[in-house]
Amino acid sequence: MLIKFTKMHGLGNDFVVIDAVTQAVSITPEQARKLADRRFGVGCDQILMVEPPTQHDVDFRYRIFNQDGSEVEQCGNGARCFAKFVRDRHLTGKSTLRVETASGIIELRVRRDNQIEVDMGVPDLEPTQIPFTAETRASSYPIEARGEQLMIGAVSMGNPHAVLQITNTDTAPVATLGPLLENHPRFPQRVNVGFMQVVHRNEINLRVYERGAGETLACGTGACAAVVAGRLQDLLDSSVTVNLPGGSLKIDWPGEGQSVIMTGPAATVFHGRIKI
Repeated sequence: MLIKFTKMHGLGNDFVVIDAVTQAVSITPEQARKLADRRFGVGCDQILMVEPPTQHDVDFRYRIFNQDGSEVEQCGNGARCFAKFVRDRHLTGKSTLRVETASGIIELRVRRDNQIEVDMGVPDLEPTQIPFTAETRASSYPIEARGEQLMIGAVSMGNPHAVLQITNTDTAPVATLGPLLENHPRFPQRVNVGFMQVVHRNEINLRVYERGAGETLACGTGACAAVVAGRLQDLLDSSVTVNLPGGSLKIDWPGEGQSVIMTGPAATVFHGRIKI
C-alpha cells in the first residue's frame, strides 16, 4: 500500500499526518510503529490520521498513534498541526473547525497571524475519570517513586497527566523519573508526566515525558495540564506562557468548569510517499 503523507511539527513535537479523506487508507499498530521509526521509517513522535466525520455537526475526525503503536485520546500539538494540514491541503476553507477525537469534540480556530487557537475542553479533575487511584479529589497528591514521596497534580485533558513541580527543568530527572511515573500502578492507563518550574505567576518552564513516546520537545495537552495543576495549587494566574524545549505556548484557563484555550504555531516540514 502506497501512502501519501505530510511531515509536520508543533514546536518540535513531530507528526506524520495522513489524509484518509481523499485516499483509502487505514493504519494498524504495527504499521504505525514502522512509520514512526526514525531509522527504518519516516520518523515521528506520533501519527495523525485525518478522517471523515462520523457525526453530522462536526467537520473531521482524527486519530492519534504513538511511536509504540498505541492509540491515544488527545494531542494538543497534533490538533494544531491537524488544523493547518486540512486548510493547506484544501480539505476545508473554514477558519473555525469542530473535530472529533477519541476524547470528544474539540474546536480549533486558525487566526490571521497563523497562530492556531484550540479549545481543549474542560479539564477533568475527578480521580476516577483521569483515571488515577485516590480516595478523594485534591489539588495535589502524594505518590511514591524511587523510594521517596513526591507530590503531583493529576489532571485529564482527554488524556491523563501527572504534574510534578520542580526547581529547575534543566536538571529535572525526566529520563529516570518519567518512565517510573508513566507506568505507576496508580495510573491504570499509564500517564504523561510533566516537570514544571514556576518562573512567575504568568510563566512556567516545562518538560514532558509522554506516554508511549518518551520525552518530546513539546506537549500541548501537557502544557494545559501543567497550567491547570498550577492554578489549582494557587501558583499561577489565568493566562500563562509555557516554555517548552521546542518553543512557547500560551495557555488560558479562567478556572473550574471552564475550557482550557491553547494558542501556538504549527509547521509543515515536507510531503512524501511511502510503501507499507
